[in-house]
Amino acid sequence: MKMLFATLASLLVLIPSASHSKYQRPVQVSAVGQNYVDVDELIWNHARRDLGDLRLAAGDAEVPYAIVVQHGSSEEQRTELPVLQQTSVGGKTQFLIDMSGLTDYDHVQLKLATRNFVAHAKLEGADDPHTPAWATLGSTILYDLSRESLGSNSMLRLPRATYKYVRVTIDGPVAPSDVQGAASEMAEEHPAIWRDVSGGSTQAQSGKDTVFTFTISDKVPIERIDFSLDGPPNTNFHRDVEIRDEKDNWIGSGDIERVQMVRGGRKIDSEQYAVSFSAIGHPAIRVLIHNGDDRPLNFGGARLQQLERRVYFESTRPAELTLYYGDEKLNSPVYDYAKLFQQSKNTVAATLGPDTVNVGYAERPNDRPWSELHPVVLWMAIIAAVVGLGVIALRSMRTVTS
Repeated sequence: MKMLFATLASLLVLIPSASHSKYQRPVQVSAVGQNYVDVDELIWNHARRDLGDLRLAAGDAEVPYAIVVQHGSSEEQRTELPVLQQTSVGGKTQFLIDMSGLTDYDHVQLKLATRNFVAHAKLEGADDPHTPAWATLGSTILYDLSRESLGSNSMLRLPRATYKYVRVTIDGPVAPSDVQGAASEMAEEHPAIWRDVSGGSTQAQSGKDTVFTFTISDKVPIERIDFSLDGPPNTNFHRDVEIRDEKDNWIGSGDIERVQMVRGGRKIDSEQYAVSFSAIGHPAIRVLIHNGDDRPLNFGGARLQQLERRVYFESTRPAELTLYYGDEKLNSPVYDYAKLFQQSKNTVAATLGPDTVNVGYAERPNDRPWSELHPVVLWMAIIAAVVGLGVIALRSMRTVTS
């Protein structure tokens, strides 16, 4: 009886757009603010290929979301830096820049009031501003050629460093009071996130080619194959790679290589063991490594991968939401949240529960035309009409003859 009441209750609060979704999963949210869940293979196998049938619900309320592919990105952040102890030492302008707010850096932009000048800046680094031993970081030519309309340069460039303080000594007509500020922009790299795609695989030798064959779900997108070598290779190599489907149609191609050598006094060090491509709807994929007349590489294995997709949403409190999917005819949602989405640095991963059948699932009413639903009746009506017209025509002919 309790189970019956629970089922009825779930039907009452089911959002209309999810009533025809075949599957559901609980989403446990433990933090307030921006949360996300990963799109795993259970979702790929039961949802529409474009993921447009996903619906997230909190009770009877639909929760807007944004699906983001984790391609990776680079974000620049500008940091204002304190300028300390502007003074004149031996006729030269000297000051410290407090770099403790940065983990590392390779340039500093000065704000100078001096115009029409050329000066030499010596750069030194240390963690203690009172130390007598400063490390040399190089030098920069600063200039402002406003009179000649030739631009200016107030950028201090130095090797990537982590010192807490940088001491700058300027030999030129830049007064200590003209040093008005400093700043630095550092790019924060967010690497792409790849996830392995499950499926059976075999490795075989076909003539001069090494062939990997994968059996996978035709609903899961594939975007890369990543090879591993069994032990470090002791020779350089470059091999062309070709990807084909179960019907031997071309899907993609690329190459893998290992090049470690010294040429012209310069060291070359390059390793590339992955090939990117794009495929979906193929139950099998064949990957051919063309060895030419060289010996086959000693592969430890290969794995198909895809870029991770994340479903981002906002939560005002810890709670259990429900994710619905599995409706081929449901229109893709249009949310302001997705249009204006910005990823937070404090986003938290929510927990996906098991994939189950939607207890409130109801089949969609058949929206095909009446003629498609009842073709036999339609044909009987057409035949009856033809017979009726024939009878009328025959009677008319007899009347004319009489």
